[in-house]
Amino acid sequence: MTLIKEVHFTRNLECIVLYIADDSKSRARTFSRNLQKQLNHLEYFPYKCRKSIYFDNEHIRDYVFKGYTIPYLIDEENDVIVVLDIFKWIDK
Repeated sequence: MTLIKEVHFTRNLECIVLYIADDSKSRARTFSRNLQKQLNHLEYFPYKCRKSIYFDNEHIRDYVFKGYTIPYLIDEENDVIVVLDIFKWIDK
């Protein structure tokens, strides 16, 4: 399967990395590098993560990484995984 990253995901990840970089540039690079490495593993085991709690669709899964939720769509017909977004849910 091929991994495709939506623009929304890319923009939000950039904001998160910039926020982390305000504190530590090396931690921001490590966070980004480790996340990319983990997302690449989804190509081989796309159903390893839980069914999304945000969508009522068996093909949308939630990958949780360091407190961030990354929903992704498994499109078996087109043999792709579409990474939709990245966010951190905060209870106020």
